[in-house]
Amino acid sequence: MKDPDTIKIFAVEDDPVYTKFLKYVLGLNPDYEVEFFETGKACLAKLHQAPKVITLDYSLPDLSGEEVLQQIKATDPGIHVIIISGQENISTAVNLLKQGAYDYITKDEETKDRLLNSLNNAVKNASLLQEITQLKKEISVKYDFESSILGSSPAIKNVFNLLEKAIKTNITVSITGETGTGKELAAKAIHYNSNRKSGKFVAVNIAAIPKDLLESELFGYEKGAFTGAVTRRIGKFEEADNGTLFLDEIGEMDINLQAKLLRAIQEKEISRIGGNEVIKINPRIVVATHKNLAEEVKNGNFREDLYYRLLGLPIEMPPLRDRANDIVIIANKMLHDFCNENELSCNSISKEAKEKLISYPYPGNVRELKSIIELAAVMGSGNEIKADDISFKAIKEEDTIVYEELTLKEYEERIIDHFMTKYSNNVLKVAKVLNIGKSTIYRHLKERNDEGA
Repeated sequence: MKDPDTIKIFAVEDDPVYTKFLKYVLGLNPDYEVEFFETGKACLAKLHQAPKVITLDYSLPDLSGEEVLQQIKATDPGIHVIIISGQENISTAVNLLKQGAYDYITKDEETKDRLLNSLNNAVKNASLLQEITQLKKEISVKYDFESSILGSSPAIKNVFNLLEKAIKTNITVSITGETGTGKELAAKAIHYNSNRKSGKFVAVNIAAIPKDLLESELFGYEKGAFTGAVTRRIGKFEEADNGTLFLDEIGEMDINLQAKLLRAIQEKEISRIGGNEVIKINPRIVVATHKNLAEEVKNGNFREDLYYRLLGLPIEMPPLRDRANDIVIIANKMLHDFCNENELSCNSISKEAKEKLISYPYPGNVRELKSIIELAAVMGSGNEIKADDISFKAIKEEDTIVYEELTLKEYEERIIDHFMTKYSNNVLKVAKVLNIGKSTIYRHLKERNDEGA
């Protein structure tokens, strides 16, 4: 039986004397399973065996080393090729490295040490690439949207339909929905099912980064650009090049930075802070927000030109209360995953417990349901979650409004902010609900804007 730790290596060499030398060198590592070939064509005929590394003589009787290298890379770019040549030619070496050779080694008294070192590094690198490729395959399966975003309700089927359209092009996608509805999950599903899945998925939570640090986070900076910039740092735009840049809570971005964001997206180029170099970038942009950006534009908090540039394909993630038929489906999957991970015996939900779950409005949406199910699995006994095991602990505004000692004006600001968010920044609605004048709200918004300026 083949040892699973065995590393398959091909050695292509037509000189019997040097073949003997290679057998000695490669035989020093018991993990190497080496197959020797005298011609390039013989090696190419067995590439289906998927060797991790190939040592390739540059001068062969049938094909040149360059021709064999090109065909190896065309068949499997993941195979690492170490060229071994009888002559040291810098221009040839550079050309071969540009075409994908892992290393170029000359036949001299130092060949043994250089070859062993290069082989060791090539094997590690090839194994790492294999792990990354496998991980990307697993991630793609994980974020197959019909298995990661569960449900069969009309609302979620509409989301599936829009996701299908999103993955077929590179159109900008704007995802809206309440907190906890799965906006980032949808963004990942788009990335890992699109033609950009081999690139990076880079997520930035705008709300979690102080506004004076956000610019350097997005665009990077050069060494010495400001105090503390002791080295160059690339930003998220560069990191997401040829991948997907997910800007979560885009509605929280300071309006003064929005112009630079718009230019970066439109021109597909950036400059790091403190630098003059123009850097071309090509990330796909996906944004998300729980705010009504159209209202933010009307209130002067969001640039109209940026709003239309980001709108792209709009996808609204429905709240869980509008997906009653999906609640049990999602709960069962959450229970299964949690119990498997924690080696718990609980594996089902009683009829009464299901009815209790369906009756609840879930202000925290899917995220809240997950917490409820996990707590029920821990607190319950036996193999089934009962109705009594389910506890709803929604945070109520009236329970927390006076938790902190604030001034009356600060409480007033918080109350206005709360209802502006609740009613999507509809000033008329908020004024009516709070029984205050519109001018009070506009004054509050102006003060907020002045503070951020």
